[in-house]
Amino acid sequence: MSKKIFLCAISNISSGHCLEDCRFCTQSVRYGAAIERFYHKPIEKIVEEARAARKRSAVGFCLVTAGKGLDDKSLRFVCEAAEAVKKEVPELNIIACNGTATLDQLRVLKSAGVGSYNHNLETSESFYPKICTTHDWKERYETCENVKKAGLNLCTGGIFGLGETMDERISLLESVASLEPASVPINFFHPNSALPLADRTLEADEALQMIRTAREMLPSQRIMIAGGREITFGERDREIFTAGANAIVIGDYLTTSGSDPLRDHRMIEDAGYEIATECHDN
Repeated sequence: MSKKIFLCAISNISSGHCLEDCRFCTQSVRYGAAIERFYHKPIEKIVEEARAARKRSAVGFCLVTAGKGLDDKSLRFVCEAAEAVKKEVPELNIIACNGTATLDQLRVLKSAGVGSYNHNLETSESFYPKICTTHDWKERYETCENVKKAGLNLCTGGIFGLGETMDERISLLESVASLEPASVPINFFHPNSALPLADRTLEADEALQMIRTAREMLPSQRIMIAGGREITFGERDREIFTAGANAIVIGDYLTTSGSDPLRDHRMIEDAGYEIATECHDN
């Protein structure tokens, strides 16, 4: 595996007003989690965050909205944000993460400067009804297929620690592999007292084994460790790289705090790796 580690940052540009019932997600209005809720982050603030992310060596910048999918209004807003970021910070690969999307909507995003689309399968098809009943797993898979048809790079992965079995974890990874994505975000459940799954989490050793398994099943993909990294691994997080990860999210997540990016820089360098300076570094 390459010794280069890729950094990505997230901007929560529309937060906390999702009507879906995903049992692991604080952005659902059904659970009343104590998070910041807003419809549109100011474009100037998004651009400011993009500049800060690039200053901290991020090569990817993800524009995330809450909700099941795109409508005309949210599509216009994401395009406006993408165009503004691309103009001011052209070095960043713009990633959109806006739920289910049609082929036409994805083509519009691409024309606005979006290079990648993130839509996680979350878990296996068989386990999905236990964590979400307001939409079907197949819709998620079809959106991922649309991403590739639109000529965008596909980012798709999932979340471990929801109560799924090992067989269900393997099934998720098999489905991800069938899509041949460019990048595979791996999240670990971050408990919140407002959620129905509040008492579930993984130990570091089990989580590291899942990264090893993901690398075995997805030998050519960029495997990115995202939400839950800090609480799952603590000071052992450098071990994610020897397990097979070659990318991380830096800074804060959607509704939870992340590590100081400078701390992550030191961690990567102390582990004997270097930070990638471009999105397509080998």
